[in-house]
Amino acid sequence: MSSQEPNVEPPNACPVIESLEQIGSQWRLAVLHELLTGEQRFNELKRSTGANARTLSRVLDDLGETGFVERRIEEDAPIATYYSLTEKGESLEPVFDEIDCWASSWLDGEFERE
Repeated sequence: MSSQEPNVEPPNACPVIESLEQIGSQWRLAVLHELLTGEQRFNELKRSTGANARTLSRVLDDLGETGFVERRIEEDAPIATYYSLTEKGESLEPVFDEIDCWASSWLDGEFERE
C-alpha cells in the first residue's frame, strides 16, 4: 500500500489558483486570446498561436470541457471545424485587458510589442 494520502483540495481553495488551473497554461491563454477576435478554424488557430496540431487539439478539447470554447462543424464540402468563445470565454476579455495594462506598466522593455 502507498503511504501517500490522496490529493484532496482544501475546502477554501484560492479562487485565483482554481482559475489559473483552468486557463493558465501558455497554450490555453494563447488560444483564448486569439479567439477574442472571433470564430476561427483549426488551422488559423494553429498558425496564429504557433502550437503544433497535437497540442492545439488537446488544448481545444480541454477548453471545450471547461466551457470556455465551443466547436461548430460545417458539414458542407469541404467539411470545416470552427472554434469560438462561449459566454464564459468572452467574459475573460477584461482580464486580458488588465493583464495587458499591467504588462505595459511593469514589463516595459522586456518584450517587443506588436
